[in-house]
Amino acid sequence: MTDAAPTPTHAPIVDAHLDLAHNAVASGRDLRLPLDALRQRERRTSETAMVTWPELRDAGIDLVFGTLYASPAARVPMQAAGPAEAPASAAQRTDRAAGYVDAEGAHAQALAQLRWYESMASEGWIRIVRNRSDLGALQRERSASPSGPIGVVLLMEGADPVRTPDEVQWWWQQGVRIIGPAWQGTRYAGGTRAPGPLTALGRDLVDAMSSIGMALDVSHLADESLWQALERHRGAVLASHSNARSLTPTDRHLSDDALVALGERDAVVGLVLGNAFLDASVGRGGDVDVARVGEHFEHVRGLVGDGRVGIGSDLDGGFGAEETPVELSRGRDFVRLAEAVAAEQRASFLGAAWWSWLERSLPET
Repeated sequence: MTDAAPTPTHAPIVDAHLDLAHNAVASGRDLRLPLDALRQRERRTSETAMVTWPELRDAGIDLVFGTLYASPAARVPMQAAGPAEAPASAAQRTDRAAGYVDAEGAHAQALAQLRWYESMASEGWIRIVRNRSDLGALQRERSASPSGPIGVVLLMEGADPVRTPDEVQWWWQQGVRIIGPAWQGTRYAGGTRAPGPLTALGRDLVDAMSSIGMALDVSHLADESLWQALERHRGAVLASHSNARSLTPTDRHLSDDALVALGERDAVVGLVLGNAFLDASVGRGGDVDVARVGEHFEHVRGLVGDGRVGIGSDLDGGFGAEETPVELSRGRDFVRLAEAVAAEQRASFLGAAWWSWLERSLPET
């Protein structure tokens, strides 16, 4: 007999925040198309698509955190307009579906998106990763064949689809492993441009998440809610798509104190790639390069620690090719983000930090 061959491995590439289902269900994007075909179909001059399943595969991305994002009827802009820009008009937002006005409407949006992910899994585009066993199987598959299914961890961005805190258990059974209580303000928490604490429902929600092992995403939480949620939640914590407030001074991003606290909780922070999120002075369409990503990386790493900074790009999450660093014209340029950091940090930044977080945060089976 001969010894069994070792399991093939490779450095994983992970994007911890993509609004794939919202773009497919609410905006009608067929993400099974090659990116050039989708662009030809849409013919956009702003928010040009960067992500489809074939494009992610060509980029070598092994796993993404795919969101369930329910869009509210009353929305606040997440990115400020630059000095020479006007806010987006209603005509420029015609691809956005009518938003929800209550918990039932939010639930219906998220449920439709969940069913879309399930359909993509049944077609063989993705593998929904629910536990460490799934993660290990994905690693073996991706090591053997980069053209295989892409892993998806389900993340709910904004908790309004959870009609009552008791429903956390049901969403867990459906495969959701991470909940961010806020986007803007929700019934559960203060959020971006909506300061405030956890509500009574929010405290119950965080308790329910803790009891079942659901991870807490602090991205978009208002400061008061963030500190209360960190104190209350007993399980895994992350910031899926947030930058350093010291460099981009808006409440959309994390204060230095919050970053220190996240490091103490063994969290990972994913850097978000919209130009205005990286440099508020340029607005959405101004020129930013990946060196600015590196500045955020070094600042955040200095506070949370080595191996705790990754990418949560939010590509196509309300901004596209025109609104991202100049080196990034499409999803397959993802690996150019390695240019932003020192050689010894690249594997961690591109995916190993998130992979390690999943290995210690997902349930075993």
